[in-house]
Amino acid sequence: MSILVNEESRVVVQGITGGEGTFHTRQMREYGTNVVAGVTPGKGGTVYEGVPIFNTVRDAKENTGADAAAVFVRAANAADAVMEAAEGGVDLVVCFAEGIPVLDMVFARRYLDERRVRLLGPNTPGVISPGKCKIGVMAGYIHRKGSVGIVSRSGTLTYEAVHQLTLLDIGQSTCVGIGGDPIGGLSFVDVLALFEKDPETEAVVLIGEIGGSQEEEAAEFFRYHMTKPLVAFIAGVTAPSGRRMGHAGAIVSRGEGGARTKIEAFENVGAVVAKSLADLGETVAHIVKGKGPRM
Repeated sequence: MSILVNEESRVVVQGITGGEGTFHTRQMREYGTNVVAGVTPGKGGTVYEGVPIFNTVRDAKENTGADAAAVFVRAANAADAVMEAAEGGVDLVVCFAEGIPVLDMVFARRYLDERRVRLLGPNTPGVISPGKCKIGVMAGYIHRKGSVGIVSRSGTLTYEAVHQLTLLDIGQSTCVGIGGDPIGGLSFVDVLALFEKDPETEAVVLIGEIGGSQEEEAAEFFRYHMTKPLVAFIAGVTAPSGRRMGHAGAIVSRGEGGARTKIEAFENVGAVVAKSLADLGETVAHIVKGKGPRM
């Protein structure tokens, strides 16, 4: 198994005829993702790059059975596109835009929650289950099918972690980017819960960063609800308080959300914390190949 996506996922791409949508649709199809439809208002009834185009997600859903949406729409319109996907009846929405207005996302998040539609992002690299399905902008070739789940707020750090694991012959079950914007969809806790239930995931890597409280909440979830090993890495140890670093959500304010606090939270519940990104792969290898106890 895998989480969120698999070889049976049927993907509709919103904004498929734009430059970004075109490029990444090609990449996803080359990887083997089953892209069954595209949505560009006003171009319904045409075929683009071998993919049938519809005016709305609902039309695409009714005609192709699409169950996941990839949203390649600019930030100003992305929240509306996300809500359209949910209204259209898909189960998973992956939104790549960065910098969507916060109030727009507050409304969109509530809209999706009411319909029990899962959202990844915004500002996410997407999700990939190696050898099965890729809905995202990551390079598929660095991934390898296996049993380590990865969940991260940072796309770049995820790619580095995956590369290290693959070089060590450690494959991944699913890699999930939850996004770095302040208002997003699935949280660390949500994804950890899915990994805990997945029989093919034997260990989990969590890559966090400064800002917010998601990492601390994940540590508490691990303490009480997980039986699988967890390796954590927290970026931003040297980041100054009060200054945004990288993602919009990566800011330390009033002494809260700092890297040290997050590291201590994981250490206090028995998770293994990689001190350096360069050590992450070897840390995971020690756990997975050493068959160590729950950390």
